[in-house]
Amino acid sequence: MLLRLRQLLERLRRGGRAPSTPEHDLSGLIHDCHADLGVAFNSRALLCKALTHRSALQGNGNDVEDSNERLEFLGDSVLELVVNEHLFRHYPDKREGDLTKMKSLLVSRSVLARRAVTMKLGRYLFLSQAEDEAGGRTRPSILADAYEAVLGAVYLDRGFGAARLFVKRHLLDDAEAILADQTHANFKNMLQELVQAEYKTYPRYRTSSEDGPDHKKQFTVEVMVHGKAFGAGKGANKKQAEQEAAKAALGALGKI
Repeated sequence: MLLRLRQLLERLRRGGRAPSTPEHDLSGLIHDCHADLGVAFNSRALLCKALTHRSALQGNGNDVEDSNERLEFLGDSVLELVVNEHLFRHYPDKREGDLTKMKSLLVSRSVLARRAVTMKLGRYLFLSQAEDEAGGRTRPSILADAYEAVLGAVYLDRGFGAARLFVKRHLLDDAEAILADQTHANFKNMLQELVQAEYKTYPRYRTSSEDGPDHKKQFTVEVMVHGKAFGAGKGANKKQAEQEAAKAALGALGKI
């Protein structure tokens, strides 16, 4: 898998034809990917990089260069600009603080992961065998990162207009429903507002344990207020565990 992926990226980078693999016809896979994403890339190399998780390149020495991490960084900025523009234009009566909360929800990892599932993004990811077998194609953190990486690639390949259309199709067309769905609630923001108002301080998050192998970590996080534990949560990454801890704290306080 690793050798085929390196050959694929290198050949595409040089402008050549993509090598076939025993698992599938690559041209057919890219055609299907274009259909599910709703955008046809000019550069196959850029698309493949956006779909390459760092686990697929372990031991390469160029993990950052060839994985989707840099594209994820760019896509994150493009996403925030497109979402902020949408909220600014569609909610003229909302104050800055309200718009910020709405933006935080729409670009949250849980929302992006669900949108990635809707567009079948997990099917096209390049992962290590270990990550694949551990459920990487459905892991929310990997899917959310891939969504942003693909958006960054769309921006570079097709320009800002295409990137805006991508976000509209795969996020903003359902913005009203997402904002109204309490399962998308940002519990950390809710807890912070409550703690600031009632305790005149900020909640602090402390990682109490990390269990499991590197490709399947389980984090346990406690949320503290004035040195007292208000709740604990577990997750596949620290952000998810913090959200669960904040949710537990809000439940203990009778706020959800």
